[in-house]
Amino acid sequence: MKNRTKEEINEKIVNGEAKILTADELKSKIKNSDEISFDDVDVVTTGTCGIMSGTAAILHIPIADGGSFKKAKKILLNGVEGHVGPCPNEWLGSVDLIIYGTEHSKTNPEYGGGFLFKDLVMGKEINVEVESENGEFFTKKVTLDDMPTAEMIGTRNAFKNYNSFTNPDNEDGITSIFAQPAMKGNLKEYTFSGCGDINPLQNDPQQNVIKSGCKILLNGAEGLILGNGTRSSKDKPNLMLAANMKDMGEKYLGGFKTSEGPEVFDSVAIPIPILDEKIFNNTFLLDKDIPLSISHIKGRHLPLAQIDYSKAWVEGNDERPIFNKDECLNCDECDVKKYCPTNAFKNKKINLEYCFGCGVCHNVCKNRAFKINLGSIKTEINSNNVEIPIVCRESDRKRAKDLALELKDKILKNEFKL
Repeated sequence: MKNRTKEEINEKIVNGEAKILTADELKSKIKNSDEISFDDVDVVTTGTCGIMSGTAAILHIPIADGGSFKKAKKILLNGVEGHVGPCPNEWLGSVDLIIYGTEHSKTNPEYGGGFLFKDLVMGKEINVEVESENGEFFTKKVTLDDMPTAEMIGTRNAFKNYNSFTNPDNEDGITSIFAQPAMKGNLKEYTFSGCGDINPLQNDPQQNVIKSGCKILLNGAEGLILGNGTRSSKDKPNLMLAANMKDMGEKYLGGFKTSEGPEVFDSVAIPIPILDEKIFNNTFLLDKDIPLSISHIKGRHLPLAQIDYSKAWVEGNDERPIFNKDECLNCDECDVKKYCPTNAFKNKKINLEYCFGCGVCHNVCKNRAFKINLGSIKTEINSNNVEIPIVCRESDRKRAKDLALELKDKILKNEFKL
């Protein structure tokens, strides 16, 4: 069996001789029946992007002069509550805190930790409110540059296996983090997550190389895999990740509004060094080879059917919507503006840097002024053959492919070594 070492690959990278393919490029070659061998690839860069609820930030924020207060008791960032500590920072005038991407604002129900993280990475000024243990109050405007420490931790990111959802009951209006807006009943709507065959752990299912200490890109910043994440298992692994927020790119992270309130999305790219033929063969997996479970919107413990990712990510389906102004009814309350998960539609324009390609705009617009082909899934549920339209994709394959390509470019430019 052919093999090579990471050191040999790194030497090729330094000498400009490394052969790098993104997972998307590799899958395209496989689908086209192109001849490709172990000797043709040194590294495959994989990627995923989607809601990753286990995301948190660890921040250190100077608030006031030393001696101004003994310890902080509460802290809000743009109305989003952080959790003070664990370090007390006694009499230092600063606060250590952990803040969750899923935390909701106390003042704005559509704003949360994910939106806050994006604002920070964009360099926006945020409002910080602190209450000390003695009842003193302090406020300050800060930016990410004012924080000596701003580290993002993903406690369970980049799942290998995801779920998809529908509502078989005769009941509309089921709210969930997997639906935006609330899901209709009678199998009228279908949502799913996961980037399929470009997803990192799908391409290294036994974690031969994706393991603790592996260098990655988290939202564009060079980071590390700390180990497997919470709720990780052999059959359904996920990863615990960390990177410096100050190095992140604003396009790769943000908030995502659901019918249960705001969530957080991240993008992850991981290189797979092709060290032997077994690792190489694992990267040949395609969407059609990856099972995708369909569950009841009321719980992942209620499986209804199983398809594969080729039924969800259909070749030729659109990655982004098109807005036709001539078909806009100029509604007094625009449902697209109200429900767009990433607030990408403003002033009658789609901000494609914010757009997630989820398809919610097409689903909620009264006159279908937004066009995006998401497709539908066909399966058997409760002994009936059904076809259910896809109304929301909670993973963004375009961002995932963009970050995997960015990682490839960094490796080729000798800016990222294994």
